[in-house]
Amino acid sequence: MADAPLVAVILDAARAYDRLIIGGIAQFVRERTVAGRGSTAWSLYVEEDPLQKLPDLTTWHGQGIIANFDDRRVATALAKTDVPIVGVGGGFGWYEPASGTPYIYTDNAAIGRLGAEHLLGCGLPTLAFYGYPPSRTSVWSDERAESFRATAEAAGRPCHVFTGRHGDARRWEALQQELMTWLDSLPKPVGLMACNDPRARHVLEACQRLGLTVPGDVAVLGVDNDQLICELTRPPLSSIDQSARRIGYEAASLLDRMMTARRNECDASEGVPTKVVVPPIGVVARVSTDTLASDDQAVVTMLRGLRSSPWQKPSVAKVAAAHGLSPGTLETRFHNAVGRSIHAEFVRYRMQRLRRLVVETDMPLKTIAVQAGFPSLQYMTTFVRRHTGTTPARLRAMERDRFAKGTS
Repeated sequence: MADAPLVAVILDAARAYDRLIIGGIAQFVRERTVAGRGSTAWSLYVEEDPLQKLPDLTTWHGQGIIANFDDRRVATALAKTDVPIVGVGGGFGWYEPASGTPYIYTDNAAIGRLGAEHLLGCGLPTLAFYGYPPSRTSVWSDERAESFRATAEAAGRPCHVFTGRHGDARRWEALQQELMTWLDSLPKPVGLMACNDPRARHVLEACQRLGLTVPGDVAVLGVDNDQLICELTRPPLSSIDQSARRIGYEAASLLDRMMTARRNECDASEGVPTKVVVPPIGVVARVSTDTLASDDQAVVTMLRGLRSSPWQKPSVAKVAAAHGLSPGTLETRFHNAVGRSIHAEFVRYRMQRLRRLVVETDMPLKTIAVQAGFPSLQYMTTFVRRHTGTTPARLRAMERDRFAKGTS
């Protein structure tokens, strides 16, 4: 193992998002070892204590680094080293684009758009976003909020954005008081997206203290799909899976190319992109957004049909006739209530259910394609790639729960 490349993973293992990225890095290393690429596997430096996550670079003799630049100390130290480095995360912090260091970004605009679309699909008349106070390390939250607001307003929905003064739970009572004041002022029912799962947990606690029902009064959506938070909150939290494991995998793959070039005495940055944007996988729906808030019974009937049978779109003509409407009138009323066409909502629900089959079961992909109504696996692969940016096989390898348990 003397020739094993030594790679430092400078992330905060106490944070669920960073742990998922580490899981993606670990998968790349395992695949590299099994495939026999290179003489040996990587040797990883991962410090569990976030205060000690940075190795002493004056005595550390590694070949590569994967890091999050949210910590100024990390950014300052890394600027003094000449080993290949790949940055990961939501972006910004103390990362300097002019440095030329490759960075694997979360697609924050896509995350905000997904969140608004999901809550619009619940027929909610008002949307809201809860983010972090503006700072150098919270620009990702601002980007999600802006995309969320733009999507809501494009659908004709009012949107309320709130950050508060407190960015973490160290001043819990002050955080809860200002959050409860804001929540109490919102029209009900409201669909609320928090910038991440911890922030969504704050919302659920505030709703409980105010006596607001979830999802009846406030439908709550988070980001990260942190299993610990999502399954243990009451009610279970719907969340956007932003493909953090894929971010880790892509970062490791990119670093591997850079280290190989360095060993071959080539320019490690030649042909290496400085920015890679990874799209989110989609919404993992749970009880916290399981609601249909519309007074239009024809629209509610259509939405229930789409939710109950995502493999086959209900007949628009039959639903319209049952409510004494023409198909065109139902289409118009549906779009006014949901912000999307019936077909667009059908595609969204189909992809959501399909993702869960691919990720959370070991069912053969060909079997899933048949069950989902595709004429072939090739058609399903094209559909999944169009909506996630990756194939069903890679989606399963990167994201399924069994992998998460094996690398946490």
